Amino acid sequence: MDRIPIWVLLILIFLISPMAVSEEGEVKQALVQFMENLSPENNWGWNLTSDPCNDKWVGVTCLQNSVWRIVLEGLNLTGILNASSICMVKSLTVLSLKNNQIHGLIPGEIGKCKTLTGLYLSGNRFSGGLPDSLSQLGNLKRLDISDNNLSGELPDLPRISGLLTFLAQNNHLSGKIPNFDFYILKEFNLSNNNFSGPIPNLQDRFSADIFSGNPGLCGKPLSTTCPPEAAPPPSKTKPKKSSSNDFLIYLGYIILGMLMVLFFAIKLIRKNMTKEEKLDVAKKGVAGDSNGNKPSETSNELKFGLSTSEYSMTSVESSTATSTLVILTNPSMRELRFEDLLSAPAELLGRGKHGSLYKVMLNSGDNLAVKRINNLELSEEDFRRRMQKINLVRHPHVLPPVAFYCTKQERLMVYEYQPNGSLFQLLHGSHNDHTFDWGSRLSVAASIAEGLAYMHKELHQYGISHGNLKSTNILFDRNKHMHISEYGLMVVDNQKESFLPLTKGFKNNNLSGDRPYSTFKIDVFAFGVILLELLTGKLVQNNGFDLVTWVHSVVREEWTVEVFDRALQSEGASEERMVNLLKIALKCINPSPNERPSMAQVAAMIMTIKQEEEVGSVSFDAGSLIFL
Repeated sequence: MDRIPIWVLLILIFLISPMAVSEEGEVKQALVQFMENLSPENNWGWNLTSDPCNDKWVGVTCLQNSVWRIVLEGLNLTGILNASSICMVKSLTVLSLKNNQIHGLIPGEIGKCKTLTGLYLSGNRFSGGLPDSLSQLGNLKRLDISDNNLSGELPDLPRISGLLTFLAQNNHLSGKIPNFDFYILKEFNLSNNNFSGPIPNLQDRFSADIFSGNPGLCGKPLSTTCPPEAAPPPSKTKPKKSSSNDFLIYLGYIILGMLMVLFFAIKLIRKNMTKEEKLDVAKKGVAGDSNGNKPSETSNELKFGLSTSEYSMTSVESSTATSTLVILTNPSMRELRFEDLLSAPAELLGRGKHGSLYKVMLNSGDNLAVKRINNLELSEEDFRRRMQKINLVRHPHVLPPVAFYCTKQERLMVYEYQPNGSLFQLLHGSHNDHTFDWGSRLSVAASIAEGLAYMHKELHQYGISHGNLKSTNILFDRNKHMHISEYGLMVVDNQKESFLPLTKGFKNNNLSGDRPYSTFKIDVFAFGVILLELLTGKLVQNNGFDLVTWVHSVVREEWTVEVFDRALQSEGASEERMVNLLKIALKCINPSPNERPSMAQVAAMIMTIKQEEEVGSVSFDAGSLIFL
């Protein structure tokens, strides 16, 4: 390749540089203009001859050389708010002007600050009404306009779906209270205003204090009841055919009711007949006693929910190879038969979207966990090959299957029963008599990452990921050693949006067309959610997105400490190491799978934190927190 002449490079630099400088200069000029309007007598070091980030302007915080936060509190600023200028700073997320003497209106141009997550204007002399453009700030999480002279009705603030704080006490605002999403709101106060009318349903979240000083308000939680709404006056004339119309309507209801009763009666009769057939089969098979009594609720094949045809098939001597139990590990289980599982007492441990889990107590005294898989779109042959491949890969932190059973209708997986419960129970159990400290949580995180990284490496060529990783699948044995359970049972199809709830919303634009690559990145996301669960101690709801959204909202406000479990804070856990682990979690839950690290990278980063924890030093940096 020919070299590019140096004069060409110089021309390119000459052409590009003015563009960048011009853009930076425009933002700087807008900031200076903003300060001149706020404080005509003192520019607080904001001028065109210095740089807001490198020269550390008063109240300015930068991230990657871009203005991120502006906090000018208690500086006796006496000017006006120039929203047109400040909204030219496209990287601005927090603007706080609390406790000054700023006067005038809150301008409508504030709606152009699309990146704002926090707007704090309390303790000033703002007057007039709130601009409708406030409701256009879709990223806004915190809004504080308390202690001003604002008046008029509130704009459509419920349009801001993620609003966590709205404080408007000590103003002159009036009208009805909009129906906010009170389930999400964390802070809310409208006291000492002129609001009137009924209070919306607060979801039992707030007390009456936040509405005091509004004589026109009524309804819960206030003691003032709302007057009944006036009913429309009754009609003086009645249609002539109303009685006949009413008769036809009532007759239709009666006929419809009779049809429904008939339908349910037929369904109930068929159900009873099906039960009687199943019981007859059970009496003739392995679960009936010598007197022909029907099986107990804890010891028959109905516990696995198998069809009657399956029972008949397994009870005859001429069972084909496709209906036998395939033993994979544990020499002591070589003589285990499918009939042994059906005849042993069984206890239902849980039922979920992907199947049911049972504890089976064999006559030998061994306890097994049997997973019946639902909706697995794999042929019988593919399922067998998949299980054989998984069986060849062993890691001490991954629970190996003992056996499996596979027919066209059924898929059963057999594991050794783990008596010390799951990570979910350890974090959220109501009867915990022990402390799950920081060191233990970090060790669990490192062990999960190590086990997943190994499995991903060994099974990458086959595209076999875990597919359903969550805290309920992290189990502890009798020695309290951790094991990842149910590896590879869920087949991930990246062509279907419902293939895995954890990736819903990320599929259309971000999933790679390389299926094995995408499936492993889904495990990375799920592992990130588990890290958040370990750090926050909070429940995972809505397939992980409630927790992910909450963490993002808190960290975005740079109130990272609020994320961590109070139990960890009270024990004096290293805040810096918890923050470093949080950074790794945020990398894992990146909306774009291509931007997520591999499990090998994640395991290495967590191991670094673990080693630092052991020696008591802090030197790890997992990268900056950046939110677009």
